[in-house]
Amino acid sequence: MSPRFVLLLSVAALSVLPATAYATDAAPPVTTDKDSDAAAAAAAQPKAIVVTGHRLDEARASIQPSLGATAYGVDQATIQKLPGGDNQPLNQLILQVPGTAQDGFGQLHIRGDHNGLEYRINGTILPEGLAVFGQTLSPRLINSFNLLTGALPAQYGLRTAGIIDITTKTGFQNKGEISLYGGSHDTIMPSADYGGSTGNTNYFVSGSFTHNRLGIESVDGSSNPLHDKTDQANAFAYVDHILGDGDRISFLGGFSNDYFQIPNPRGLHAGDTNPGWNVDGQTDYLSNDLNERQLERTGFGAVSWLHHVGDFTWQTSLYARYSELVYRPDITGELLFNGQAQQAKKQDFTVGLQSEAAYHISDHHTLRGGVILSRDRGTSDTNTFVFPGEYEIDPTTLERTGVFDQTGQPIGIVDNSASTEWTESVYLQDEWKVLPGVTLNFGGRYDHYCGFRCEHQFSPRVNAVWQPSRDTTFHAGYARYFSPPPFENVATTSIDKFVNTSAAPTDPTAPNTTPYAERQNYFDVGVEQKIGPVTATIDGYYRKSRNLVDEGQFGAPIILTPFNYRTGKIYGIEGSLSYQRGPWLAYGNLAYAKARGKDIVSSQFNFSPEDLAYIQNHYIFLDHDQRWTGSAGISYSFEDGFLRGSKLGGDMLYGSGLRTDGAVPNGGKLSPYAQFNLTASHKFDGPGIEVRLDVTNVLDHKYEIRDGSGIGVGAPQYGPRRGVFVGVTKDI
Repeated sequence: MSPRFVLLLSVAALSVLPATAYATDAAPPVTTDKDSDAAAAAAAQPKAIVVTGHRLDEARASIQPSLGATAYGVDQATIQKLPGGDNQPLNQLILQVPGTAQDGFGQLHIRGDHNGLEYRINGTILPEGLAVFGQTLSPRLINSFNLLTGALPAQYGLRTAGIIDITTKTGFQNKGEISLYGGSHDTIMPSADYGGSTGNTNYFVSGSFTHNRLGIESVDGSSNPLHDKTDQANAFAYVDHILGDGDRISFLGGFSNDYFQIPNPRGLHAGDTNPGWNVDGQTDYLSNDLNERQLERTGFGAVSWLHHVGDFTWQTSLYARYSELVYRPDITGELLFNGQAQQAKKQDFTVGLQSEAAYHISDHHTLRGGVILSRDRGTSDTNTFVFPGEYEIDPTTLERTGVFDQTGQPIGIVDNSASTEWTESVYLQDEWKVLPGVTLNFGGRYDHYCGFRCEHQFSPRVNAVWQPSRDTTFHAGYARYFSPPPFENVATTSIDKFVNTSAAPTDPTAPNTTPYAERQNYFDVGVEQKIGPVTATIDGYYRKSRNLVDEGQFGAPIILTPFNYRTGKIYGIEGSLSYQRGPWLAYGNLAYAKARGKDIVSSQFNFSPEDLAYIQNHYIFLDHDQRWTGSAGISYSFEDGFLRGSKLGGDMLYGSGLRTDGAVPNGGKLSPYAQFNLTASHKFDGPGIEVRLDVTNVLDHKYEIRDGSGIGVGAPQYGPRRGVFVGVTKDI
C-alpha cells in the first residue's frame, strides 16, 4: 500500500470547507482557483528549482502528518468564497469548523476547552503570547490550514485542544495584490501582499492596517458601540533559500501592533452602586465618559533548516516570540465604579528549539521523533489605585458586607514581579502498516516544565486507522495529555498588599494556590464515508481531566487568569456533511458537547466563599460550555457566460448559548442565536481587478455572547449587528 493511500486516515476527514484528514506521509497538494496562474508564473522559473521546492515541502509535511487525528482543512480558494474573504479575522474562519464555539474577545472554544490552541506555521511552533483581542495572523498569508483535534499523535503536546497548522503562501507565482476594503462601523482596511522568487530564493510578504469602531464586542448590543475604536497594523514575511537537492533554509516572521478602546455601557452612574467612595469630593461618574484603553504588541520569528535525503527527513527550527500588553485605566471613573483602578503592563519573551525527524525504515514502518525546548521569561508591572479603609463584617456570618469605611484619598500599590519557565519535551512514535488498509500509529512523549511550579509526565499515544474501501475510513485513538497553565497569564498578585483597602479579597483567608498542569485521558472514535461528491463524517470523544485548566477575567484589565478544577469531564459528538462538485461548494456541521468541572483548587481568592463551597462538592458547567454549535455555507462560482468570474455565497453560525449564572454557579444559559452572512464578488480578468460585496448578520439579529455573569466572566458582550462592506482588489 502506498504511503499516500494510507494517510487518508482521519475520520473527521470530512471537508468542512471541505475538511480533510490524512494518513499518508505527505498531504496531497491543495488545488485553488489560482493554480493555473501560479503554474504559468512558475514556468518562468528554473524548472529544477520549482520541482525541488515542492519536493521539500512534501518532505517537511511528512515529519508531522495528522495520523489518526481529526483534521478539518481550508485552502485559500475556499477562504475567498466565504463572506469577508481574507479580510476577516482568522478566528472567524475557524468558527466554520465543527465543534468550535465563539466567545467574547475573539476567543474560541474547541471541544469544550477554554483555549488550548497551538499555532504552527510551515511546521514550526508559534509560541503563545499575551494578546487578548488582537489577531496576530492574517488569512492573507495562508495558502491552506488544517485544524487538528481529537487524539493527537505524539508530536503534538502541551496545547492539545486544537492545532492550527498553517501553510503559508510562497513566491513561485511571482505576483501579488493590493486591496482596499471597508464599510460599516467606520471600517477601512488597506492591505497588500506579494510573492516572488529569484534564483534559488523564494519569498512572500504581506501587510495590512485596520481601523473601525467595533474593535471589541459591544457591551449593550448597539450597532454603534460607545468608545470602541481600534487601530491594528499587521505585517508578515517568509523567505527560503534552496541550498541543494536536499537542503533548504528559511525564515518567517511577523509583527502586530493593536490598539483598542474598551467599550462603555451607556447611562450608568457610579453613585448609584458604590458604597460612598469619593475622590477629592467627587462621588459620581457617568459610564459614557470612561476612557479605558488596551495596547497589544506581538513580534515573532523563526529560522529553519530542512534536510532531506533518501528515506530520512529532518527539520530544526530556532524560534522566538515577544508580546506585550498594556492596560491604561480611567483612574477616577474606575475608582468610583469599582473601588480600584489598575495600570498594568505585562511582557513575555519566549525562545525555543524544535528539532524533528522522520525515517522511513520500510514499507511497513516509519519512525518519527523530536525534541522541543523553550525558555519563557515573563514580567508583570502593576500600579493599583485603591481607597484605604475597611469593609464592615457581618457578626453572624463573619463575612464582609457591601459597606466600606473609607479613611483617606486613593493610594497606589505597586506590585511588580518577574519569572522564568523552562519547558522540555521529547517524543518517539512508529507508523506501522499492519495490514492492507490498516495503520497503527503508537508512541509517547515526555514533557517537563518548571516555572511557578515544576511538573512532568510521560504520555502514551495510540491511533488505529482502518480503510476497508476507498470511500470508507474508520479511526479510533487514545491520548494521554499534559497541559501546563499558560505561563504568561498566571496571576502573581500579592494579596497581603491589599488588606485594609477597597481591593481586599472577599475572603482574605482564601488560598492563592499556583495553578497546576492539567492531565487528561482522551478517547476519540469516528468514521468518514464518501458517496460521490458527498462526504459525511461523525466523530465522538470523551475526556476525563485532573486539574482541568480554565481561565477567567478577574478585575478591570482585560487579562485572563488561569485556574484549576480538581476534576473535569468533557464529552461530545460532531457530525459534518460536505458537497463539492464543479462550481458548487456546500457544507454543514453540527456538534453536541457537555463540559463540567468540580472543586476549584487554584487562584481561589478570585472567587466568593459561597461559590467555592458549592463547587467543592458539585460538578458545575464550565462557563464556556455550549450544548449545540453549528455552521454551514454554500458557494457557487460562475465558470461560463457573461457572469464568468463571479461568485455568490453565504455562511452561518449557530450557538445554543454559553453559560450564565442561575440557581447555582453557571447554572443558566443564554438564548440561542444564528447569524447569517452573504457575499458576492466578480473578477475582471483584463485589468486584474476583483470587486466584492459582503453583508454580515443579514437579519440584524441582536444576540448575547455573554451577559457579564458566570464564573470568571467580565463585562457583557454582544454579537455584531448588520454590516455592509465593499472591497476592491488589484493584481500586481
